[in-house]
Formats: sequence, structure tokens, C-alpha cells
Amino acid sequence: MCAGSSRAQRRGRPEVERTALIVVDVQQGFGDPVWGRRNNPGCEENIAALIEAWREQGQPIVYVRHDSTEPGSPFTPGGRGNDFQEILTGEPDLLVTKRVNSAFHGDPDLAAWLRGEGIERIVVCGIQTNMCCETTARVAANLDFDMTFVLDATYTFDLPAHDGGSISADELARVTAANLDPEFGRVVNTGEAVAGLSAAAVSR
Repeated sequence: MCAGSSRAQRRGRPEVERTALIVVDVQQGFGDPVWGRRNNPGCEENIAALIEAWREQGQPIVYVRHDSTEPGSPFTPGGRGNDFQEILTGEPDLLVTKRVNSAFHGDPDLAAWLRGEGIERIVVCGIQTNMCCETTARVAANLDFDMTFVLDATYTFDLPAHDGGSISADELARVTAANLDPEFGRVVNTGEAVAGLSAAAVSR
């Protein structure tokens, strides 16, 4: 464990009332067959369930959109691939656009907005598990936010291995879970995330 393990330092903190749902890069461009084989076909249903639960509790929701500057990217602004998928309903409390992996390195400044709203806890979901979602989760913890990662509300794709062959999307997701919990926060499933939000509402 790193000396500055964020989760360990926060265990003694009192619970705070507001928890932001950070929905990362749920965009049409990920439907392109060029990405290859994905995992977790239930991801979209789980993301929709999280959004519904957060709205029911009046909790803040942040949508993050990747606006690529790379030539030929499926996420080029103005193209259909840049659009959000239909499961992202309604208006978020904040829209962050980014050009890199981390949602905390976009516009507007996500960390500044969260702190301005008095929000210390975040829940991460979206696409891809081991890329922008994991990066966002790591940066959140390093910035001293209390981070929960909803693994079954993310998905990713098989990747070629450096030593030959490929690494399956399911295996990549398992590694992300091991990377994040406990060093950077908690890894939970959708049911646990919704139950935790409901329990917090009852205790208020």
C-alpha cells in the first residue's frame, strides 16, 4: 500500500450527505465494431438504474463526455459517435468535457465544482472500465475524494497483450477491481451502490 493511501486516511471521516454520480463517456462511439469484443452486457441497464436512483434521491449527477481531437476518432465533436447514448436521460447537474482519460482534467474543473458544492463522495460508472473510469477513480482518490467504483456499471473490451495473445475484457475488469479496492476506494455492484444511497437518505 502506498504511504498516502487515500481510503485509509478517510476511514475516520463522518459520512457526508451528498454523493455525486460520475457517469463517464457513455457515448455512441463505443458501439463501433472496431472496438472488438466487450464484456458485461448488463452495463447499460445498471447505469440507467444508478441514474434513476440518484434522481429519486435528489443527488447530484455529472455526465462526462470525451471530445477527441485525434483524426478519425469516433468521439469527434459534431459526429454521432460523440453523442451520449440514450440511457443518459435528462440534464445532469454538471457536464464535463475532456480530451484525456481523467474526468478531473476536463472543462469545467470537476474537483473545483465538487468542492464548491460541498461534495466529498463520488460514485464512478461508465466506459471503459480500465481506461477513463479507472483513471478518473484513481485521480479522485488522489485528490482526497471518497471514491466508490460500480464495477458492473462499467464495461470494456479485449486488449492485445504485449507478450502475445489477448487479455479478455472480463480479466481487465478483475484487474481494475483489484487495483482500486482498497488502495483508492471501494468497488461495489449496482445493488450495493443503490442500497448505500438509500441508507444514507434514511439516516439524514
